[in-house]
Amino acid sequence: MLLFYIRHGDPIYSPDSLTPLGERQAEALAKRLALYGIDKVFVSTSERAKLTAKPTCDILRKTPTELDWANESYAWRDLARKYDEAGHTTWAFAIPAYRAKFNSPAVRALGREWYDHPDFADTAFASGMQRIQRETDAFIESLGYRHDLENNVYQPVNPNEDRIALFAHQGFGLAFLSCLLDVPYPQFCTHFDLGHSSMTVIEFRPWGDVITPQVLQLSSDSHLYREGLPTKYQNRIYF
Repeated sequence: MLLFYIRHGDPIYSPDSLTPLGERQAEALAKRLALYGIDKVFVSTSERAKLTAKPTCDILRKTPTELDWANESYAWRDLARKYDEAGHTTWAFAIPAYRAKFNSPAVRALGREWYDHPDFADTAFASGMQRIQRETDAFIESLGYRHDLENNVYQPVNPNEDRIALFAHQGFGLAFLSCLLDVPYPQFCTHFDLGHSSMTVIEFRPWGDVITPQVLQLSSDSHLYREGLPTKYQNRIYF
């Protein structure tokens, strides 16, 4: 199985939508995905994710399945924190003090249970990550692969060659991918990122009797380059 995790295009957060650039990114992405096809399409219940998926669904004549648990509002509720006296909020991984804590030896030593560190006692990190882990595991099992959390591998209960696309978000996606790949969230969210309309490709390929999902591409924006669209990461920097 190939799993395509796709972040929405350049967004308008209020009201929830896409910018004109985001719409063109979605169209470019659809052309890329149509080359080899997608068997099933899943999408967050946010409008920006659904609008990003629409050109792909139109070209491939697919009806998307909505996953409310993938809506970023839930991850934001649990994994965002206030960063100034005015009460402004952003993702914890974007706050220098939390980035330092996330990468401290004490937090790293806790592995998957990193959120049990006393410094996070006043947060919803534990309940939020446990929810995302449960939902991620149930989703992947519905696709044919059961997560063996103790051994950090997957058991193929219904192995297949399906090509699955999930259109969702950055903040949610970093948590989702960390759970799927058995990489502790503090390390994943501070060392990796997902650009607008980017495509991350994960292969569920058997290695003996078990499967360790392998990232073939992370945050690819080749479709933007192909269509001559700006490749400005997070609207901040070109490379």
